[in-house]
Amino acid sequence: MLLTSRPRRLLRDRLLPAVRTPSARRTATQRAVEHYRARSVAVLRISVGVIYCWFGVLKLFPAGSPAEEIAAAAMTKLTGGLLPTTVSMPLLGTAETLIGLALVTGLLLRPALTLFFGHMAGVFSSLALLHGQMWHHGVPTLEGQYVLKNLVLVTACLAVAADEISG
Repeated sequence: MLLTSRPRRLLRDRLLPAVRTPSARRTATQRAVEHYRARSVAVLRISVGVIYCWFGVLKLFPAGSPAEEIAAAAMTKLTGGLLPTTVSMPLLGTAETLIGLALVTGLLLRPALTLFFGHMAGVFSSLALLHGQMWHHGVPTLEGQYVLKNLVLVTACLAVAADEISG
């Protein structure tokens, strides 16, 4: 064996130079994770905003939202029947759409988050106000589950709010 100043390249390295070693793959994965981590709160904010816009726009059209009956009943209870559903549903749909647009664009984010958390308080109050529709023998009905899934949105917006406050 001759000693040379250059190390010998393996046949595999000469024939398949594009094959990455496990350490190179790990590095690429780490770069991807770092890339996403830097943008994760924005991705979360935008995705919640899109969902909110979608749900809000559906409420602007009569019988357009699967949650319209529950939302109308909750709004009636919350307002003591003073606000007719012909007013409350477009109002609710507009509010949800504006919250969604603010989350998507990042404009007026703090007021939108305040409105979001106020809206969620109203949504979760329906679990108590509409007890018969939301629970069956202590187990959430389909309507109750529809409300409870909003815990994910609240958690997402808590992360967005924490990021916004921390600057």
